[in-house]
Amino acid sequence: MSKKKVLYYLNQFFGQIGGEEKADIPPMLKEGAIGPAAAFGEAISDLGEVVATVICGDNYFNENKEEALKFLKEVNEKVKPDLLVAGPAFNAGRYGMACQGVAQLFAKELGIPVISGMYEENPGLEEARKYAYVAKTGDSAATMKKALPVMANISKKILNGELVKPLEDNYFAQGKRLTVLSEKTGAQRAVELLMKRLNDEEFETELPMPVFDTVDPAAAIKDIKSANIALVTSGGIVPLGNPDRIQSASAQKWGKYDISKLDSLKGDYCTIHGGYDPVYANEDPNRVVPLDSLKKLEKEGKIGKVFDMFYTTTGTGTAIGNAITFGREIGKELKDAGVDGVILTSTWGTCTRCGATIVKEIERYGIPIVHMATIVTISKSVGANRIVPTVAIPYPVGNPEKGEKEFALRDALVERALEALATEVNGPTMF
Repeated sequence: MSKKKVLYYLNQFFGQIGGEEKADIPPMLKEGAIGPAAAFGEAISDLGEVVATVICGDNYFNENKEEALKFLKEVNEKVKPDLLVAGPAFNAGRYGMACQGVAQLFAKELGIPVISGMYEENPGLEEARKYAYVAKTGDSAATMKKALPVMANISKKILNGELVKPLEDNYFAQGKRLTVLSEKTGAQRAVELLMKRLNDEEFETELPMPVFDTVDPAAAIKDIKSANIALVTSGGIVPLGNPDRIQSASAQKWGKYDISKLDSLKGDYCTIHGGYDPVYANEDPNRVVPLDSLKKLEKEGKIGKVFDMFYTTTGTGTAIGNAITFGREIGKELKDAGVDGVILTSTWGTCTRCGATIVKEIERYGIPIVHMATIVTISKSVGANRIVPTVAIPYPVGNPEKGEKEFALRDALVERALEALATEVNGPTMF
């Protein structure tokens, strides 16, 4: 029997092209197995062969998804794979979202089975597992040696036409209901489960119910011209020297700083956020947190006031539990201070997940809040109710290529955010 053909998808880092400085590279096709695809290929060598590897920058895929998917369709026509493997992405948000997009294309549209691997908090997981068999992994590449055998085992079963099971094969359940034969009738199994529950014995339901965490949208600001608007970011913008020693990744704390006497963050602030290119934010922090534009709108009478305190943390790799805590603590302060609305900005993948989580917790206090982010699919999937798409991961509310027109671009984005705060919504809404 001839071996099955496997196509492997990697980002620029695992594809051995480079780090963050290469995150904008367009997709390319390489013959054979590259990086982790080589170890994976050895593990499935009795059944399949990694015939080619697609490598694409994380930023490129998420900012040029249509072009990236077009390239992948052309690759599919050329390679005609029997299986697509993407990742593992661990807890890398942008990589996870790219793997999710790849999985949706190949599994849903092209009918080719997809294997991936992610950490449970990866923002790409919820959508990816609808289409792919997503192996459970650790949160970093340090667990690669454990992740690849799990993915290879699932792949071998798929290639061999065997049935795979979430608990047995260690992948995230897809929420599918399958017809299987059982020695006992449904009535017998139901009674057995009931008796175990009544006797306080351990039992496992055959149909676990999904849990969706949503927040009712806060009422829109009725008079934006008199509103007190606060700025928050998960993009790691802090005073020079990082006085509170906020971590550059996996943040354990947040900070707040007095901006009442500032018209701009330029010269006084910088980014300590890991994961995205800091050059543009350090050159002008207003590209991540638009204080200059908001202060201008305050002087023009388009808002009542910019709140005196600015709140910040880093979102890269930050645990959801910590993000929830940050949001609750910041939200309480904003509520007690009588803030009318909030603009929160985010940069890359897990930063956007963290930011959207903070958004929800602040909104629980009844404060309307808008999330300004580039990877809006993450913001929407987490459950932010008001979302403004931004420019790019390293400079969400700016663009150094615009020159003198950059401020006008930022101004327009901030005015759109204010429009969102003044608009009633029923759920996640793009502006």
